[in-house]
Amino acid sequence: MEENLELKEKEKAEEAMIQEAFQDLLNSYLATKHRKRVEIITKAFNFANQAHKGIKRRSGEPYILHPIAVAKIVCTEIGLGSTSICSALLHDVVEDTDYTVEDIENIFGPKIAQIVDGLTKISGGIFGDKASAQAENFKKLLLTMSDDIRVILIKIADRLHNMRTLGSMLPSKQYKITGETMYIYAPLANRLGLYKIKTELENLSFKYEHPEEYAAIEKKLEATAAERDKVFKEFTAPIRAQLDKMGMKYHILARVKSIYSIWNKMQTKHVPFEEIYDILAVRIIFTPKSLEEELNDCFDIYVAISKIYKPHPDRLRDWVSHPKANGYQALHVTLMGNNGQWIEVQIRSERMNDVAEQGFAAHWKYKEGGGSEDEGELEKWLRTIKEILDDPQPDAIDFLDTIKLNLFASEIFVFTPKGDLKTMPQNCTALDFAFSLHTDIGSHCIGAQVNHKLVPLSHKLQSGDQVEILTSKSQRVQPEWLNYATTARARAKIAAILRKEAKAYQKEGEKILADFLKEEGIRMDETAMIKLMRLHNFHTYDELLVAIGSKKLTLGDAERNAFKEKQEKSWKKLLSFSFGNGKEEKGANAEKDSQEKGQAEKIDTKKILKLTEEAISKEYIMADCCHPIPGDDVLGYINENNQVIIHKRQCPIAARLKSSYGNRIIATQWDTHKELSFLVTIYIKGIDSVGLLNEVTQVISRQLNVNIRKLTMETDDGIFEGRIQLYVHDVDDVRTICNNLKQVKNIKQVSRIED
Repeated sequence: MEENLELKEKEKAEEAMIQEAFQDLLNSYLATKHRKRVEIITKAFNFANQAHKGIKRRSGEPYILHPIAVAKIVCTEIGLGSTSICSALLHDVVEDTDYTVEDIENIFGPKIAQIVDGLTKISGGIFGDKASAQAENFKKLLLTMSDDIRVILIKIADRLHNMRTLGSMLPSKQYKITGETMYIYAPLANRLGLYKIKTELENLSFKYEHPEEYAAIEKKLEATAAERDKVFKEFTAPIRAQLDKMGMKYHILARVKSIYSIWNKMQTKHVPFEEIYDILAVRIIFTPKSLEEELNDCFDIYVAISKIYKPHPDRLRDWVSHPKANGYQALHVTLMGNNGQWIEVQIRSERMNDVAEQGFAAHWKYKEGGGSEDEGELEKWLRTIKEILDDPQPDAIDFLDTIKLNLFASEIFVFTPKGDLKTMPQNCTALDFAFSLHTDIGSHCIGAQVNHKLVPLSHKLQSGDQVEILTSKSQRVQPEWLNYATTARARAKIAAILRKEAKAYQKEGEKILADFLKEEGIRMDETAMIKLMRLHNFHTYDELLVAIGSKKLTLGDAERNAFKEKQEKSWKKLLSFSFGNGKEEKGANAEKDSQEKGQAEKIDTKKILKLTEEAISKEYIMADCCHPIPGDDVLGYINENNQVIIHKRQCPIAARLKSSYGNRIIATQWDTHKELSFLVTIYIKGIDSVGLLNEVTQVISRQLNVNIRKLTMETDDGIFEGRIQLYVHDVDDVRTICNNLKQVKNIKQVSRIED
């Protein structure tokens, strides 16, 4: 009886919590400028609440709180209306309950049903546990996105809420989810202009991947907050006075660089927190006198503040006249403050600020009938993705990488010979530009004239270049073009053309090979193929056939001799088999293989793997790409041979593995006691002086008793740079060495690097 009462009390409390969360969502919706369609939102909530009744999340709270939270993000942080809010409330109903898309359509109409269907299709796979279906699911995601952008916006909101509540997940699941987030969702959010969400996704991923480093930077930011506040007030005071004088309506905000961006800069530039000078930026958001004057007002503010502080000559970024591909508009100028530091100022109108905060959703309009109005750059982007989807990639990771080329790209502006402006990704080449014009132009391209000067296909284009592509009918696509192309479109087209050509060569090669073997009286079986592949160092049978078909490989005496040798060996083998040796050996190997397999199958990915000295030296492999050592934030990956490979969590290879083979990732924990030694490289830089090398070796060898393996030093105009390879036990040793080297006079920079 008492238990029943307790249960009822608990249910009552949960229901009150659910109603409170929904009311909060409604209040947020009513505060927006959207049409007030409260009735349909309430209907969607009641339906979802009923469907998910009694179901709990891993954290123990009622499941319905997740769809409500996603709907709130969709409403307040992305700025979408009732259709999207209803779809967010219903986004898990079809996947997790007995209701179908048809049921949703009958109750809520075709539009909401179409969005819920899109969201249901892309769950699982790359977003769930079925890791093998990743590329397919990512294709589904992009296809549904090109049907209705709201699908992906709601999916990003769903991921954001999952990231905010990631603490209740298993560590191995956390790495998989953070990996996907950094690999796919953050770039997607960035490309769609959702800067706030992109920053939060990156920060949360970083927080779970590197908790100690996150906490350390957070602490330093708090410690320097008062000083930053003082700089901000002093810097903006004369700007406010000038804007008041001009009669502008405005507000000025301080923007602090995110923890993840600070860490990223520390890694790439090999500098400590104290040497990052652009942590503070200033944002001026103004109300234009009229919509026509918006652009002029931006430049008027720029001119006015440039009279107060000296602008950096190379750091004016004009995204007002040429918006970014995701619609972002602002004027960025870097000014020299009175404290002797450069401070970036971003000038935006309120409309531009809305677009910057909410991306395409801020100016996304829907026609009757569900189509979208032409949004220029977004349409172009979706068209590129559709083209990539039309050409199936052979490998899941290749596909994800191809898409990523387009997601991350910053833009440059290039002119055609007639003066038309084209937006291209940063670091693109003349070859990319050729393919962006037309596949035929790209495939027959022999070079380009950039600003009337002849350049090769691999030439990198700069913003403002005028480019004319030169073609020849006799030109054909070359395999090395894949090294010159940087855009997803060009690479996909080149790969497709090469594959088509390879198929024709394969057919021809097969015919030539069959005739040759027939002439020599040799059976065309797997053994013969392996023999030829080994002889010419080909990894696959297809590569061998292409080489024969394209006449790069001519079959002759070398092949005849190889087959004669094989026949002699096969007699010896036959003799050894007749005594049973081969059979026993084979059996023993098979047994060993099955033992190894069994051993690897015992690894439980849900548990945390202890990295002991014995396990490191006997069982696990330290990845060559990132050289982890005890104390680094690491994870384990089970490869195809059931071996555990240890990677640093921030290693680019690990990032791909996390997002593509999430179910093979294992959480790991160091359990070492300074017994094993690991090789690391320390980078030092400073002012050259007599006896410096001696001081460096004294610190390392005498004071710290560390064994140096290799030391290289270079001096140029009084500045030296050095790399020291030495053996250490763990990250603590590295920290001690770096701190001690920093004490040496004239050494200005010390950091551990990947050599």
